[in-house]
Amino acid sequence: MTEPVAETPHRGLKRKTKAVLIGILLAPIALFALYTWAALTWNYSEGERAGILQKFSQKGWICKTYEGELAMTSSPGVMPIIWDFSVRDDRVARQLRDAIGTHVALHYTEHRGVPGDCFGDTPYFVDSVTVR
Repeated sequence: MTEPVAETPHRGLKRKTKAVLIGILLAPIALFALYTWAALTWNYSEGERAGILQKFSQKGWICKTYEGELAMTSSPGVMPIIWDFSVRDDRVARQLRDAIGTHVALHYTEHRGVPGDCFGDTPYFVDSVTVR
């Protein structure tokens, strides 16, 4: 009958070191994911803007995002203010694509601090469209 081999303290130390190293590598990834989730979930502000939908396109090499421009003017003959926005919803993107060149009211939420450009080029995310 053979006796079981007792675990040496050296082997237990290797296992603990490996667990600590994995924790050190995974903690920043988890914190980044949590930060991104929070930035996309809670909005800084929300509102509506109205104007003529001047441009709408899908762009990006890897992360394809919907981006648009709204020309807002306070009175005829005055140079319009261009407002850039992003869209994350395919349904809203289809509505905007059909409304190019028309007067629209856009409801948006502003999400500050969203990391990278994979969610949109701007902090303004349009979530509904009313064609006027």
